[in-house]
Amino acid sequence: MILRFDELFVPDGDEAQRWAEEELANPRYADARPNWFDLVARDIGRFLADLFTSETSADVGPAALIIVTVVIIAALIAALIIWGRPRDARAVRRARGDLLGERDDRSAAQLRAEAERSARAGDWDTATILRFRALARGLLERDLIDPAPGATAQAIAREAAAVFPAEDGPVRSAATAFDDVRYLQHPSDAERYRELAATDDRLSALRPEAVPA
Repeated sequence: MILRFDELFVPDGDEAQRWAEEELANPRYADARPNWFDLVARDIGRFLADLFTSETSADVGPAALIIVTVVIIAALIAALIIWGRPRDARAVRRARGDLLGERDDRSAAQLRAEAERSARAGDWDTATILRFRALARGLLERDLIDPAPGATAQAIAREAAAVFPAEDGPVRSAATAFDDVRYLQHPSDAERYRELAATDDRLSALRPEAVPA
């Protein structure tokens, strides 16, 4: 079948505008549209690029360029002081994920509370396991350690000892208590749990002596 050109539907102005609006309403155009942050970043980049071009720098003068540079650096420093350094996305994910070989989303405070409940019930094995998990979680929440996925209790103890050298012996003993109960099925007791809890309490109150790079 052959169609003559004059038989094809040619929309009028209003119909063509409606078609265009419907097409632009497609979500793929919204996804591709730059957001406010993209626009601000683009404008700042253009401003800085224009500022340091040979023509602009000649008009503004070296003193003004130095002042602008100092202001930008001061603003960056202020942002770091107010909001802190950006956290590693990997550390953020691990802060609510794998912990000593198990998926555990509880905070350090929640783990300590659970450990204390188990201790009051005389379940020293569970209390010991939970309290060392609390110790590890607390160090992670403070960004003081960055263990590899699946890190053992002893690996966490080594990282903790690098941050708190004076606690090297107690934190390694805490890791051993965890391993003895968790993997060797050696029963814990009130004294061992209290030693572990005291170590956790001290680490929570201490300021780091040396943070690993």
